[in-house]
Amino acid sequence: MNLPNKISLARICLIPVFMAVFFLDGILPFNYGISAIIFAIAALTDFVDGKIARKYNLVTNLGKFLDPIADKVLISIAMVLLLMLKETLFAGMGVSTNLLYILTVICVCIILARELIISAFRQIAAVSGLVMAADKLGKYKAACQDVATFVLILATDLLAYGLVGQIVAWVGFALFALATVLTIISGISYVVKNKQVLREQAN
Repeated sequence: MNLPNKISLARICLIPVFMAVFFLDGILPFNYGISAIIFAIAALTDFVDGKIARKYNLVTNLGKFLDPIADKVLISIAMVLLLMLKETLFAGMGVSTNLLYILTVICVCIILARELIISAFRQIAAVSGLVMAADKLGKYKAACQDVATFVLILATDLLAYGLVGQIVAWVGFALFALATVLTIISGISYVVKNKQVLREQAN
Protein backbone atom coordinates (compact mmCIF):
# COMPACT_ATOMS: atom_id res chain seq x y z
CA MET A 1 0.00 0.00 0.00
CA ASN A 2 1.50 3.32 -1.09
CA LEU A 3 1.56 6.57 0.91
CA PRO A 4 -1.56 8.24 -0.59
CA ASN A 5 -3.61 5.11 0.13
CA LYS A 6 -2.29 5.02 3.70
CA ILE A 7 -3.34 8.65 4.13
CA SER A 8 -6.82 7.85 2.80
CA LEU A 9 -7.04 4.92 5.22
CA ALA A 10 -5.92 7.20 8.05
CA ARG A 11 -8.77 9.56 7.12
CA ILE A 12 -11.23 6.70 7.48
CA CYS A 13 -9.70 5.78 10.86
CA LEU A 14 -10.12 9.37 12.07
CA ILE A 15 -13.88 9.24 11.49
CA PRO A 16 -14.75 7.13 14.58
CA VAL A 17 -12.34 9.26 16.65
CA PHE A 18 -14.13 12.40 15.44
CA MET A 19 -17.49 10.84 16.35
CA ALA A 20 -16.34 9.66 19.78
CA VAL A 21 -15.05 13.09 20.79
CA PHE A 22 -18.21 14.74 19.45
CA PHE A 23 -20.34 12.67 21.82
CA LEU A 24 -18.24 13.49 24.90
CA ASP A 25 -20.25 16.62 25.69
CA GLY A 26 -20.23 17.19 29.43
CA ILE A 27 -17.34 14.77 29.85
CA LEU A 28 -14.53 16.33 27.82
CA PRO A 29 -14.13 20.13 27.99
CA PHE A 30 -14.37 21.86 24.62
CA ASN A 31 -15.27 18.52 23.01
CA TYR A 32 -16.95 20.15 20.01
CA GLY A 33 -13.91 22.30 19.32
CA ILE A 34 -11.62 19.27 19.54
CA SER A 35 -13.89 17.20 17.28
CA ALA A 36 -13.95 20.10 14.80
CA ILE A 37 -10.15 20.10 14.72
CA ILE A 38 -10.09 16.32 14.17
CA PHE A 39 -12.60 16.78 11.34
CA ALA A 40 -10.41 19.50 9.81
CA ILE A 41 -7.32 17.29 9.95
CA ALA A 42 -9.22 14.43 8.32
CA ALA A 43 -10.59 16.74 5.61
CA LEU A 44 -7.12 18.17 4.89
CA THR A 45 -5.72 14.69 4.27
CA ASP A 46 -7.89 14.59 1.13
CA PHE A 47 -5.84 17.44 -0.34
CA VAL A 48 -2.57 15.85 0.77
CA ASP A 49 -3.13 12.33 -0.56
CA GLY A 50 -4.41 13.59 -3.90
CA LYS A 51 -1.47 15.93 -4.37
CA ILE A 52 1.07 13.22 -3.52
CA ALA A 53 -0.64 10.67 -5.78
CA ARG A 54 -0.61 13.02 -8.78
CA LYS A 55 2.87 14.43 -8.19
CA TYR A 56 4.58 11.06 -7.83
CA ASN A 57 2.31 9.09 -10.15
CA LEU A 58 0.98 6.92 -7.33
CA VAL A 59 -2.62 6.74 -8.54
CA THR A 60 -3.98 3.21 -8.00
CA ASN A 61 -7.35 1.45 -8.29
CA LEU A 62 -7.37 1.05 -4.51
CA GLY A 63 -6.83 4.80 -4.15
CA LYS A 64 -9.65 5.53 -6.59
CA PHE A 65 -11.89 3.45 -4.34
CA LEU A 66 -10.68 4.60 -0.91
CA ASP A 67 -10.41 8.34 -1.55
CA PRO A 68 -14.01 9.12 -2.59
CA ILE A 69 -15.42 6.67 -0.04
CA ALA A 70 -13.44 8.34 2.77
CA ASP A 71 -14.54 11.80 1.65
CA LYS A 72 -18.23 10.98 1.37
CA VAL A 73 -18.40 9.04 4.64
CA LEU A 74 -16.59 11.83 6.51
CA ILE A 75 -18.74 14.71 5.27
CA SER A 76 -21.98 12.70 5.49
CA ILE A 77 -21.38 11.73 9.11
CA ALA A 78 -20.26 15.25 10.01
CA MET A 79 -23.47 16.74 8.60
CA VAL A 80 -25.67 14.21 10.36
CA LEU A 81 -23.90 15.01 13.63
CA LEU A 82 -24.34 18.71 12.89
CA LEU A 83 -28.10 18.21 12.89
CA MET A 84 -27.86 16.77 16.41
CA LEU A 85 -26.89 20.21 17.72
CA LYS A 86 -30.42 21.60 17.70
CA GLU A 87 -30.47 22.27 21.45
CA THR A 88 -26.99 23.81 21.51
CA LEU A 89 -25.81 25.43 18.29
CA PHE A 90 -29.21 26.25 16.78
CA ALA A 91 -30.83 27.27 20.06
CA GLY A 92 -27.98 29.68 20.81
CA MET A 93 -28.35 31.78 17.67
CA GLY A 94 -30.94 34.23 18.98
CA VAL A 95 -33.43 33.53 16.17
CA SER A 96 -36.17 30.97 15.54
CA THR A 97 -34.49 27.67 16.33
CA ASN A 98 -36.98 25.64 14.28
CA LEU A 99 -36.67 27.82 11.17
CA LEU A 100 -32.86 27.80 11.19
CA TYR A 101 -32.85 24.07 11.88
CA ILE A 102 -35.31 23.28 9.07
CA LEU A 103 -33.29 25.35 6.59
CA THR A 104 -30.12 23.51 7.62
CA VAL A 105 -31.87 20.13 7.28
CA ILE A 106 -32.94 21.10 3.74
CA CYS A 107 -29.37 22.09 2.88
CA VAL A 108 -28.01 18.81 4.27
CA CYS A 109 -30.59 16.82 2.27
CA ILE A 110 -29.63 18.66 -0.93
CA ILE A 111 -25.92 18.08 -0.36
CA LEU A 112 -26.28 14.38 0.47
CA ALA A 113 -28.73 13.83 -2.41
CA ARG A 114 -26.25 15.41 -4.82
CA GLU A 115 -23.49 13.10 -3.61
CA LEU A 116 -25.69 10.03 -4.09
CA ILE A 117 -26.80 11.12 -7.56
CA ILE A 118 -23.28 11.87 -8.78
CA SER A 119 -21.98 8.61 -7.29
CA ALA A 120 -24.66 6.71 -9.22
CA PHE A 121 -23.79 8.72 -12.32
CA ARG A 122 -20.15 7.71 -11.98
CA GLN A 123 -21.13 4.06 -11.64
CA ILE A 124 -23.11 4.27 -14.87
CA ALA A 125 -20.10 5.88 -16.53
CA ALA A 126 -17.80 3.13 -15.22
CA VAL A 127 -20.01 0.49 -16.84
CA SER A 128 -19.52 2.30 -20.15
CA GLY A 129 -15.78 2.53 -19.57
CA LEU A 130 -15.89 6.32 -19.20
CA VAL A 131 -13.82 8.26 -16.68
CA MET A 132 -15.55 11.22 -15.02
CA ALA A 133 -12.93 13.45 -13.45
CA ALA A 134 -13.84 15.93 -10.74
CA ASP A 135 -13.88 19.53 -11.95
CA LYS A 136 -12.73 22.67 -10.13
CA LEU A 137 -16.28 23.67 -9.21
CA GLY A 138 -16.75 20.36 -7.45
CA LYS A 139 -13.51 20.89 -5.53
CA TYR A 140 -14.62 24.38 -4.47
CA LYS A 141 -17.91 22.87 -3.34
CA ALA A 142 -16.16 20.23 -1.26
CA ALA A 143 -13.82 22.79 0.31
CA CYS A 144 -16.73 25.07 1.20
CA GLN A 145 -18.65 22.17 2.75
CA ASP A 146 -15.65 21.19 4.85
CA VAL A 147 -14.94 24.73 6.07
CA ALA A 148 -18.60 25.42 6.85
CA THR A 149 -18.99 22.18 8.81
CA PHE A 150 -15.77 22.83 10.73
CA VAL A 151 -16.82 26.38 11.64
CA LEU A 152 -20.31 25.35 12.78
CA ILE A 153 -19.11 22.52 15.00
CA LEU A 154 -16.43 24.78 16.45
CA ALA A 155 -18.99 27.55 17.03
CA THR A 156 -21.03 25.23 19.24
CA ASP A 157 -18.42 25.63 21.98
CA LEU A 158 -17.70 29.28 21.17
CA LEU A 159 -21.35 30.25 21.78
CA ALA A 160 -20.48 30.18 25.48
CA TYR A 161 -18.53 33.38 24.81
CA GLY A 162 -21.61 35.28 23.64
CA LEU A 163 -21.41 37.56 20.62
CA VAL A 164 -18.09 36.14 19.40
CA GLY A 165 -19.59 32.67 19.18
CA GLN A 166 -22.69 33.93 17.40
CA ILE A 167 -20.60 35.77 14.81
CA VAL A 168 -18.55 32.63 14.14
CA ALA A 169 -21.74 30.57 13.89
CA TRP A 170 -23.37 33.00 11.43
CA VAL A 171 -20.22 32.87 9.29
CA GLY A 172 -20.55 29.09 9.36
CA PHE A 173 -24.22 29.19 8.34
CA ALA A 174 -23.41 31.63 5.51
CA LEU A 175 -20.67 29.30 4.26
CA PHE A 176 -23.06 26.36 4.56
CA ALA A 177 -25.62 28.20 2.41
CA LEU A 178 -22.88 28.97 -0.13
CA ALA A 179 -21.83 25.32 -0.09
CA THR A 180 -25.42 24.30 -0.85
CA VAL A 181 -25.59 26.68 -3.81
CA LEU A 182 -22.26 25.39 -5.12
CA THR A 183 -23.53 21.84 -4.60
CA ILE A 184 -26.54 22.48 -6.82
CA ILE A 185 -24.56 24.31 -9.51
CA SER A 186 -21.71 21.80 -9.56
CA GLY A 187 -24.15 18.88 -9.69
CA ILE A 188 -25.99 20.31 -12.67
CA SER A 189 -22.70 21.24 -14.36
CA TYR A 190 -21.32 17.75 -13.77
CA VAL A 191 -24.31 16.07 -15.40
CA VAL A 192 -24.38 18.49 -18.35
CA LYS A 193 -20.66 18.06 -19.04
CA ASN A 194 -21.02 14.28 -18.97
CA LYS A 195 -24.41 13.94 -20.65
CA GLN A 196 -22.90 11.48 -23.15
CA VAL A 197 -23.07 8.92 -20.33
CA LEU A 198 -26.86 9.08 -20.35
CA ARG A 199 -26.94 9.03 -24.14
CA GLU A 200 -24.87 5.87 -24.30
CA GLN A 201 -27.05 4.13 -21.74
CA ALA A 202 -30.18 5.23 -23.60
CA ASN A 203 -28.83 3.60 -26.74
